[in-house]
This record gives sequence, structure tokens and C-alpha cells, in this order.
Amino acid sequence: MHVRQVGDRAAVIDIKGDVTAASEPVLMSAYEQADRQGARRLVLNFRGLEYMNSGGIGMLVTFLIRANRQHQELAAFGLSAHYREIFELTRLDEAITIYDDERSALSDAAS
Repeated sequence: MHVRQVGDRAAVIDIKGDVTAASEPVLMSAYEQADRQGARRLVLNFRGLEYMNSGGIGMLVTFLIRANRQHQELAAFGLSAHYREIFELTRLDEAITIYDDERSALSDAAS
């Protein structure tokens, strides 16, 4: 996972490969890096996602809890139709705003 600082208020976390419970140290390290950079909005880029299981969903909930405690907003883009449906079924889409692309996710942060 790669963290890109965008302006002074947002960071994009590029997710690549599988998101499972085993990915937790890597994702939480990316979160900590974005947090240290002062990001108020964290944008998860799922374009490189190959596979996510229930352990990965659970890890995203942990990620969400950490962000909420720091009063940070979470957004996502790049989800396939399959994973958008999973976000809807698990109601993650109610806590993580889903956008069609990176520009939309970031422009909302600027307003």
C-alpha cells in the first residue's frame, strides 16, 4: 500500500492486491503515515484491489473506528460492482462515502 499526500487536508491510500486480516499491519501502517501527515480526509483507492474477504471487511471497520476517533473523514473510489455491493450489504457505504473516481473524492474534501 502506498500513501500519497494531496494538499494539506487529504491523503490517498493506494490499495493493491488482497485485503484480508493478514493485511492489517500494512493498512494500519499506511493509516499511521497519513495521520502523521495531518490528513483530515483519507481516501482509499481500491483500483488495485484483487480480493477482499470478511477478515478484510473487519479490518476496514477497525480502520474506520480509528479514523472516527481522530475526526477524519473516509472516502473510497475504484470499487468494482461486486465490492460496491458488499459495501452496501455490510453498510460500510453509510460510513465510507464512495465516489466514482479520485478527483470526485478529493474535490469533495476541498469544499
